[in-house]
Amino acid sequence: MINEFVYHGKSKLHCGYTTGTCAAAAAKAAVEMLLSGDNITEIELITPKGTKLILPITDTDITENCVSCGVIKDSGDDPDITNGILIRCMAEKIKSGIEIKGGEGIGIVTKPGLDQPVGEWAINSIPRKMIKSAVSESCERKNYCGGIRITVSAPQGKKIAEKTYNPRLGIEGGISIIGTTGIIEPMSNSAVIETIRTEQRMRRAEGRKNLLLTIGNYSEDYLLKILPFMNTQSVICSNFIGEAIDIALELGFESVLILGHIGKIVKLGAGIMNTHSAQADGRRDVLTTCGVLAGADLDILKKIPECVTADAALGLLESDEVLEKTMDILMRRIQYYLDAKVKKDILIGAATFSYRFGILGKTNSADEIIRRLTEEYNG
Repeated sequence: MINEFVYHGKSKLHCGYTTGTCAAAAAKAAVEMLLSGDNITEIELITPKGTKLILPITDTDITENCVSCGVIKDSGDDPDITNGILIRCMAEKIKSGIEIKGGEGIGIVTKPGLDQPVGEWAINSIPRKMIKSAVSESCERKNYCGGIRITVSAPQGKKIAEKTYNPRLGIEGGISIIGTTGIIEPMSNSAVIETIRTEQRMRRAEGRKNLLLTIGNYSEDYLLKILPFMNTQSVICSNFIGEAIDIALELGFESVLILGHIGKIVKLGAGIMNTHSAQADGRRDVLTTCGVLAGADLDILKKIPECVTADAALGLLESDEVLEKTMDILMRRIQYYLDAKVKKDILIGAATFSYRFGILGKTNSADEIIRRLTEEYNG
């Protein structure tokens, strides 16, 4: 565990290091042993962020022509699915240059728009730079003027990748070697937002001009029922609606439709663009306000703040026969805040549902965006 921390509230959380850092450290150690013949048990590495690490080396195998060794991924206090896996690098002498390839458990890029071209190993640009820098440093120190081939592998990679977004992103057969700073900050949102950016970039690379954002698993499940052909075309933005919209503007999409469960979408009615409960709630407040404007009975309105779920509040409004009007008002409010977010530079809208009530409402631009999505997909 590295001696670097971040604070989340009052909690002091250990930072970790990325798969890119693991690969660079393992590559450097393998080259050191290949050129010296010595067995080493730790290696020093400076990350792109400037953090100095001394990482333990394990699973070393030395032969006359090549050396392989590994580094165990330590994600610190971040709930990373790759925490604890082994990242191995094998170093071999070649005539000239530094070659980097993937091996067991490293994915292959199969769709355009990712960091690496189609057909290339899913070892991202910054980890590649880190590996080349580390290998060059070792070669210079050992006065070696030939070339080195580095093969990166992750014995558990194929199995772990099945639990990640990699198959959805078009990375087949294993994990990606990633990282920008080399360091993982616990509870950081940057990795999620970068995944959203990657998926949107892929859609643009496919020629898509209209974007469907879904908020999570509920949205994805419901999408199969109402727009099944879009199931593989949507981009999951989780709670990061505002960031996803900003990325869509940056990448030049012409329209964006947001599909989500009422428990999340209702927050847009207050202009809340990050729907995580730790950021803001406001569900009951928004529904109460919309219920007032819809003419709900005062006794019904007084019960809404006591509801645990949005569905429970909707049940009260339904019993007062004002649910449809309340949803109409809510969707107008949502359209207002979405238009304000994009400054009307693109067409944007939203649709919401619940498993109890089905489709609850659409903003006034939603049907047009659905038409565009359908035509684009079928065209």
